[in-house]
Amino acid sequence: MSFDPTVRPRDHFTPRRGWLNDPNGLVHHDGEYHLFFQHHPHDLVHGPISWGHAVSADLVDWTELPTALVASDDEHMWSGSVVHDATNSSGLGSDGVGPLVALYTSFDPTTLRQAQSLAHSSDRGRTWLPHPDNPVLDIGSTSFRDPKVHRDGDGWTMVIVRADDRVVDLYRSPDLLGWTHHSSFGPEGSVEGVWECPDLVRVPVEGTDEAADVLLVSVSAGAPAGGSGMQYFVGELTDAGFRSTQPARWCDHGADCYAAISYADAPGTGPVVQGWMSNWLYADTIPAADFRGSMTLARRLVLRPDADGLALLQRPVVRPGTVACELAGTDVDGEQVLPVAARTCRVVAELEAGSAQRFGLRVRVGAGERTTVVVDPAARTIAVDRTEAGTSPHPAFAAVHTAPLPRRDVVRLEVVVDVASVEVFADDGEVVLTDQVLPDPGSTGLTVFAEGGTAHVRSLTVLE
Repeated sequence: MSFDPTVRPRDHFTPRRGWLNDPNGLVHHDGEYHLFFQHHPHDLVHGPISWGHAVSADLVDWTELPTALVASDDEHMWSGSVVHDATNSSGLGSDGVGPLVALYTSFDPTTLRQAQSLAHSSDRGRTWLPHPDNPVLDIGSTSFRDPKVHRDGDGWTMVIVRADDRVVDLYRSPDLLGWTHHSSFGPEGSVEGVWECPDLVRVPVEGTDEAADVLLVSVSAGAPAGGSGMQYFVGELTDAGFRSTQPARWCDHGADCYAAISYADAPGTGPVVQGWMSNWLYADTIPAADFRGSMTLARRLVLRPDADGLALLQRPVVRPGTVACELAGTDVDGEQVLPVAARTCRVVAELEAGSAQRFGLRVRVGAGERTTVVVDPAARTIAVDRTEAGTSPHPAFAAVHTAPLPRRDVVRLEVVVDVASVEVFADDGEVVLTDQVLPDPGSTGLTVFAEGGTAHVRSLTVLE
């Protein structure tokens, strides 16, 4: 049995062809969510990077558009952001209409220099005009990248990394063209890998009228599951700059969530983020035919108080789905096969340990294959076990990824299963594990299990 690399996921964006990595320029504008992304349309590995482009009305169904920013021999278009300059502070708009403005890292493949350039669009992001005075921010560095820009009163704030120094710099501008350094943050938290793709978001605190500033930073190595991952700092942004008010924590304890940033001007309460579903340890070894790489589900953020301060919760944006199976008030001893055969589904469950030593779900079950979501109540952990999940393209792939669980009697799970991934959101998204899996297309089974005793299923719903 083996994974079929020609089958595309249902609910995760992939490009028509070529390589994909970090999301860029996430913005909601004129009724559309814009997903730009690092894209090499002519190969299945990272190379001369352009900005791909897709749009969606709901963050679930995507339409891919022509390449937005095209790489040349002299300039590769690395990560960055897009904002709507509604007041036309840049002066780049026309007829009283403010443009979309992209700030991105220009990479020179000869000198390896990284500087920040600008392009603007007056037709809803369909075509882009580079600024004639690019770059607009250049400190002469080979490790200065990934600008994320936000509206800040009458002006603009940018967070950007000096990657090798493990520092996030904050710059300010009145017009998106001239930038002045304001302050710096770091090194702090995880510094084993270089820092990339920062974002500074204002996140509401659940059940209150309060909010806190959260700095997201991706790290190229040293994450809990090995390889690359994301950390976050809860803190406050003042006139002096950003400072953390509690130790750094990991956003995701799986192996495959990286470079997530927020959608500018997203409607609703709290920021919405989306990341690249892969890991730099093995990204270029994932089986591929026409395309390689996908995005995670979009996720809305909220903070929840806990014993150590404020925890970041991630709640996925999903299809409503059709109910395929339900259980309620059921005791499980051993393994209970559910009457579902699906390569893609969403499972929402409330489970209690009872006397069981371990319990949970097995998804994408087939001949010799299964991906296990397992809770250990004594250790207070939850894990995704992909040691039997199908094809393993790299030694680091066949592994168990474990996260601590809050001490609650009832474990709430939302598990989103797609053709090549499992995303686990435990306790309302307080604990998240995102993992690629590569099962045979025929592995479609789903079970509930308990080991060493009996577990209790308060409720369980499978949605197709």
